[in-house]
Amino acid sequence: MRSKSTRTVIGLAAAAGLVTAVSIGIAGGASAEPGTTEGTMTNANQPPKGARATVQVSPNPTTQRGQEVTITGSCGGGTGLKSVLGGFPEHPALENIRIVDAGPDHFVAKATVSQHIGNGVGPVFVDCGGEAGVTLLVTHV
Repeated sequence: MRSKSTRTVIGLAAAAGLVTAVSIGIAGGASAEPGTTEGTMTNANQPPKGARATVQVSPNPTTQRGQEVTITGSCGGGTGLKSVLGGFPEHPALENIRIVDAGPDHFVAKATVSQHIGNGVGPVFVDCGGEAGVTLLVTHV
């Protein structure tokens, strides 16, 4: 049986993959005529339900070990920020994650970049109660 954190990561990774696939689909179907059934979205400017949360990390790129970062965004119709995950449970990129404001229209969280992190790129996932979002954190140590 999988742990709750593993299920959360798998769910968020699936949402991230869905967002990526839809983004590619939007780019590929951008020239479709209005009113046609080409593509799977009814509104080409909006991701599918379940993947509508937006998330940004600041400062980013070139975040360093031990640096505090601010995670902001919107829940895209979700009920409010429930959790933030930086990296993966076995190798967290973010530690000491604190939700400052869980508001559905604009959320704010703070976290510290892990001391064991190296140069690279890793995901930052948010769970907004029915909507998920992902961005990339670029580290330079």
